[in-house]
Amino acid sequence: MIDIPNDPTLDELRSALAPLVARNAAFDGWRAAAVANAAAQAQVDPAIAQLAFGDGPVAMIDAWFASVDAEMTARLPAETLAAMRIRERIAALVEARLDILAPDRESLRRALNILAMPQNLPRSVKLGWRAADAMWRLAGDVATDYNHYSKRTILGGVYAATLLAFIDDESEGQMETRAFLARRIDGIMRFEKAKAGLIPDKDRRLSLSRFIGRLRYPAV
Repeated sequence: MIDIPNDPTLDELRSALAPLVARNAAFDGWRAAAVANAAAQAQVDPAIAQLAFGDGPVAMIDAWFASVDAEMTARLPAETLAAMRIRERIAALVEARLDILAPDRESLRRALNILAMPQNLPRSVKLGWRAADAMWRLAGDVATDYNHYSKRTILGGVYAATLLAFIDDESEGQMETRAFLARRIDGIMRFEKAKAGLIPDKDRRLSLSRFIGRLRYPAV
């Protein structure tokens, strides 16, 4: 049973219902029917539920992915991550997301198909950035220069590729996906190490940092 506050705001209702909408999207698609069924199961006024998700399928998917961010954070608090090496933190965070998504792989497949539509690509990029940013922040990354952007861009690409492998992985416990992820994270770590050696000059780092700092941080 989901926890819905008394007299919730639309944002609170959207957050509470998002995982249940995702569960129904496996059968109903990312459409109003999924919202209606989620509302019935949660004993929520269906008209208010439809209002909460009135911006369409991408907004429904956005709310679901935000709930995955929240659940990932709850499963891996700072004190748990602090005992791990950075590589282990990133692996644990991505694997936590896979575990959260695992019961709803068909919904994920449908969501990725929607996000791959040309008109939805800008929103898809923002959602990928948000996931990567959440993971790096939980991992303890405090970079504010160009590393802030490069780390999130690279991890976002790895995460997207991992999801594509994940939705078709029929191996036990999706072990093939987890092996795929481990190889990609090893690649990230090697790249970060090599990058540190390639840009030793402090002035170059600061100059590039100033340039990238002028770019607008992607909106959520």
